[in-house]
Amino acid sequence: MLPSWLTPKASNQEPFNSTTERHAVLGTELHAQLTTDQEAAIFACGCFWGAEKGFWRLPGVVTTAVGYAGGQKDQPTYQEVCSGRTGHTEVVRVVWNKTTIDFSDLLKLFWECHDPTQGDRQGNDRGSQYRSAIYTTTTQQMELAQASRDSFQQLLSQQGLGLITTEIKADQPFHYAESYHQQYLAKPGSRPYCSAMPTQVSLGTFYGANYKLPWSIWDNYDWSVQHCVIRSNNAAIKL
Repeated sequence: MLPSWLTPKASNQEPFNSTTERHAVLGTELHAQLTTDQEAAIFACGCFWGAEKGFWRLPGVVTTAVGYAGGQKDQPTYQEVCSGRTGHTEVVRVVWNKTTIDFSDLLKLFWECHDPTQGDRQGNDRGSQYRSAIYTTTTQQMELAQASRDSFQQLLSQQGLGLITTEIKADQPFHYAESYHQQYLAKPGSRPYCSAMPTQVSLGTFYGANYKLPWSIWDNYDWSVQHCVIRSNNAAIKL
C-alpha cells in the first residue's frame, strides 16, 4: 500500500472525463480511437505513476493513460483496487505509432524498468494491485510478449535471479483511473514516487523482435540510478 502522504485527498478524487482529458505532457487525447497506423497495449509494473512516465517519454508513443485491468469489477475506483478485492492491477495503457516504434521496443522498457520476479508486489508496495502484467490486444503482441519473457528469463537466470511472475493475458478490459492519477508526475505539486526495482538486466534480441528505436534512446534510462524515471525530465525523448 502507498504511504498515507501519497494518498490523494477525497476532494481531489474526481472521476475521469474521457471526452475532454488530454495528456498533460504530449497534449494528445487520452481516449481517442486508434488510427490504422496505431496499436495499443497495457502494461503493469508497480505503481502506475512512474511506469506511465517511462512509457510516455519513448519516441513514437502517441499517448498514455493510467488505469486498472485484470480484475472482475466494472469501473473500479482507486480505493477499491487498493483493497485488493477487485483483482485489478495498476496499469498503463500505451498507444503508439507503428511506423516509429515497435511493440518490441515497449517490451524492452517494460522488462527493464521493474523487477518482474516479485509476485504481488514491487519494492515496498505490496498487494495484487502491484503485480507485473502485460495485457495484449493482438495475436502478434501475445507472441512477442511470450517470446520476450522467455528470453528475459534466461538472462535473469544467468544472473542468479528468480522466476518471472508476470501475468500475460489477451484482451483485458481497461478502466481509466481518476483524473488526478493521469500523468501524475508531470503535474504541479506532485510528490515524486516510484516503487519499481529494476534488475539492471538488459533485454537483447528475442524471437520475432523488430526493434525500431535507435539503441542510443536507451541511454536516457539508467536503471542503476535509484528512481531513474522520476529523476529525468518529463519531455518525450527526441530522435
